[in-house]
Amino acid sequence: MTTTQTEQTSALNGGFPPASRPVRRKLGRQATTRIADGVTFAVLAVGAIVMIAPLLWMVSTSLKTKIEVFALPPVWIPEVPQWDTYVRMWEDSLILSGFQNSIIVSLTVTVIGTFTCALAAFALAKMRMPFRNAIFIGLLSGIMIPFPTLMIPQFVMFSKIGWVDTLLPLIVPAIFGNIVMIFFLRQYLENVPNSIVEAAKIDGASYWQIFWRLILPIIRPAVAAQFILWFMAVWNDYLAPILYLNTPERQTLQVVIANMNVQYATQRDYPLIMGASFVALLPILVVFLVFQRQIVESVALTGSKG
Repeated sequence: MTTTQTEQTSALNGGFPPASRPVRRKLGRQATTRIADGVTFAVLAVGAIVMIAPLLWMVSTSLKTKIEVFALPPVWIPEVPQWDTYVRMWEDSLILSGFQNSIIVSLTVTVIGTFTCALAAFALAKMRMPFRNAIFIGLLSGIMIPFPTLMIPQFVMFSKIGWVDTLLPLIVPAIFGNIVMIFFLRQYLENVPNSIVEAAKIDGASYWQIFWRLILPIIRPAVAAQFILWFMAVWNDYLAPILYLNTPERQTLQVVIANMNVQYATQRDYPLIMGASFVALLPILVVFLVFQRQIVESVALTGSKG
C-alpha cells in the first residue's frame, strides 16, 4: 500500500490506523466507566448526606441551649457546647433504668432467640421428619396475623399468671424464635448441599454435632444479618412495652424517652430529649459496626448463584 492510500485509509478511520481501533474503543469504554463512576459517587454522596444530616442535627441540638434551639436563622454548631445536658439526662430522668431494661430484653431475646431460630431452620431444612413442609407453612401463616390482633388475648393471659408490669412478656414468647428469621435461615440452608450432612452422618456425627460444627459456621453471615435486624426491632419496640410496663423504673428506653417527650417538651427542653435519643441510638450503631463484615458477606452470598 502506498503512502497516499495509507493516508486516505487513516482519514476514513478518523485519523487512526486500522490497528488502533481496539485501543480507541478501550479508551472510550474507560472514559464512559469513569463518568458512570463519578455520577454514581455523586448520587451516593448526596444520599449519604441526606441520611446522616438528621443524626448530626440531633447531636448538635443536644449540645445547644434552649435559645439556640429556636434561633432564626438556625444555629448549626452551638457556640458553647452544653455537655451538662448529658449529665442532667442521667440525673434527672429514668434513662439509666430504661437503658438497663432495654439491654436485658434485647440481648436476652436476640441471643437465645437466634440460637432457637437456627435450630428450627436446621430442622426444617435438613432433618428428615414427617410433615416438615406443613409445619413450615403453618409457621409462615403466623406472619399474616398482626400483633394488634393478639394484644388483648395475650394481655389477659399474662395478667392471669402475674406477668404484667414485668419484663417476662417481652422476653419469654420471643426466645422461642422469630418466624421471619426462621424463614430466612431456612432458605439460606436450602443452598447447602444435603451431601454434606449425609457425609457427616456416615462419619458418625450426631445431629447436634452436625449443627454445631458444620451448619452454624456456614450460616454465620446470615445469622449476623438477621441478628442485627432483630436487635433493632426489639430495641426500638414501643407498643409491647407500653402495653405491659406500668412502673417507670421497669419501662424500657423507648417508653422512657416517650414520657420525657411529654414531660420536657412543655418546658421546651429539647436538648435533653435529643440527648436521650442519641444515647438510645448508640447500641444499634455498635451492633452494626461489630457485625458489618458479616452483613456484607451475607448480602454478597445471597446474590450469588451456583
